Amino acid sequence: MLSVYLYIPNVIGYLRVLMNCVAFGVCFSNKRLFSVLYFLRFVSTFGAVLDMVTDSVLVELLLLCRPGMIFLLLLALDIASHWFQMYSTFLSGKVSHKDVKDSTSWLFKLYYGYRPFMAYCCVACEVLYIALFLLAEKNSENLTDVLVSSVKRCSALSFLLVVSLFGWTIKQAVNVIQMKTAADVCVLYDIAKKA
Repeated sequence: MLSVYLYIPNVIGYLRVLMNCVAFGVCFSNKRLFSVLYFLRFVSTFGAVLDMVTDSVLVELLLLCRPGMIFLLLLALDIASHWFQMYSTFLSGKVSHKDVKDSTSWLFKLYYGYRPFMAYCCVACEVLYIALFLLAEKNSENLTDVLVSSVKRCSALSFLLVVSLFGWTIKQAVNVIQMKTAADVCVLYDIAKKA
């Protein structure tokens, strides 16, 4: 039993959680250190040990750093779409939540079927949130003001913000498609169960 807790990918996961706790502990007092720690935990486990739950929680925490209804709605969409997708995967007997071969959405199939594209969208989403966090002069600054002032600055961070906007948009669209598709699976399961 102890060997499971000390399994190397699990130990890396524990380190990621610890690094994230430290990052969010300094997020308002030292934005640069926060950004370095945030991305260090992402890059260090890219690939084989990328943990969906840990990553989702981190994005949600990052969204909570920005006040406003839009960020709360994005937070709810991200959590709900992933929850529905995981649950519908369980109901349909699939091995992975990324198995969307039977989907009618070309975007959904492209997202989960072409891993480099999915990686770009996921990283772009996190880069956008980090860039917004770093570009805001004060934590209560209006999102529109942050976007307008960042485009005027023409800095490297502004460039990252603009480049990541496409991937972020795709990821939000996929979240909506994912939630709708997974909700349909749950409804069809209920109908079949009652019949």
